[in-house]
Amino acid sequence: MSKLKKDYVYPLDLGLDLIGGKWKLRILYHLTSGTKRFSELRKLLEGITEATLTVQLRELEGAHLIERKIYPEVPLKVEYSLSEYGMELKSVLADLCKWSKKYARENEINIH
Repeated sequence: MSKLKKDYVYPLDLGLDLIGGKWKLRILYHLTSGTKRFSELRKLLEGITEATLTVQLRELEGAHLIERKIYPEVPLKVEYSLSEYGMELKSVLADLCKWSKKYARENEINIH
């Protein structure tokens, strides 16, 4: 994530800096259904590399949109979940999905 600026002209620009890009919305979407381990997220996000997932998770955690919980056991267990800020995005993500499905249906676009 690029460093957040201290001043924005449009609120949407801040939002895009926080959740823009290819993977962040997808990660957040999958976390709306509950806590996930790294390996679970990797399976859900077809095509993402381990390195990219690591970077994206760190950026989302740094933006306070997700939380990481480490369990001191062998092998190490790490879980990711939405933070309070992330939870506030659940309805936004649900509305975006609803809108996308409607658009696809009305424009003969398949969503699998």
